[in-house]
Amino acid sequence: MASDAVEVTGQEGLAAALASVAAEVESTLDDVLPAPEGAEARLAEAMRYATLGGGKRLRAFLVVESAALFRVDRRCAARVAAAVEMLHAYSLVHDDLPAMDDDDLRRGKPSTHRAFDEPTAILAGDALQARAFEVLAEPDTHSNPEARCELVAALGHASGARGMAGGQMIDMLAEGAVLTVDQIVRLQALKTGRLLQFSAEAGAILGRAPAPQRLLLAAYGRDFGAAFQIADDLLDATGTTAETGKTAGKDAAAGKATLVGVLGEERARAQAQALATQAAAHLDGFGERAHLLRALAHYAVSRRQ
Repeated sequence: MASDAVEVTGQEGLAAALASVAAEVESTLDDVLPAPEGAEARLAEAMRYATLGGGKRLRAFLVVESAALFRVDRRCAARVAAAVEMLHAYSLVHDDLPAMDDDDLRRGKPSTHRAFDEPTAILAGDALQARAFEVLAEPDTHSNPEARCELVAALGHASGARGMAGGQMIDMLAEGAVLTVDQIVRLQALKTGRLLQFSAEAGAILGRAPAPQRLLLAAYGRDFGAAFQIADDLLDATGTTAETGKTAGKDAAAGKATLVGVLGEERARAQAQALATQAAAHLDGFGERAHLLRALAHYAVSRRQ
């Protein structure tokens, strides 16, 4: 009974912390996103539509909480978190396009190309990606230009051909194909995991942490990302559109390669739990200061949205 009480308290504390960070980063996003004015106002409106007012903000939370381990100024961490959320929003806008996953629903509302149009959605994604790197490079993000350069380079690696974009390419080519477990793991590590790994590692970059600590956070982010993706696939297979805020069951209908499809629900769920436990273990050296990041790892595989 005592252990259950501790777990409930931890999850309640995590929920409050997630809400607090989400509100903080939402405010920062509102500040750094362009205002809808001038002849290009429609583009700014689409950028704000795609980014503000939705999402779990898990990537932002990883940035803010990893930065807190090194007592980084909260405003600096929030700017990096906002940059990650803009980069993530760009990927979702493009992912939903008819040429990609062709989804009309995102975060419980019409996808950006449905709310506006396809050309505007493409430009909004392009502009969100550019603004993300611009924010990282600005002096307000960190006083040390070396830290800013490291953030830019690391996010570029996480989101480019050897990261998120490369994973999306593999995912598209794999539709209808039979992939091995190892191939699916690599696909998901690139498409989803790299950006989550960067988010966890960003706090160490901001805090100018020594290499061993940075590597531990990167390992945490890697395993967290793998667990998160399996949980996401389980939600697609077993959840409802109302729960997930996007069209449920699309992965199976499109012949997407997932571990759920290869291993089955029971084995995939066990794998996600093992990865979450492994992710939390990477934080042992940070002691109690990392309790929210540990709780997040377990939340990732138990969530229903």
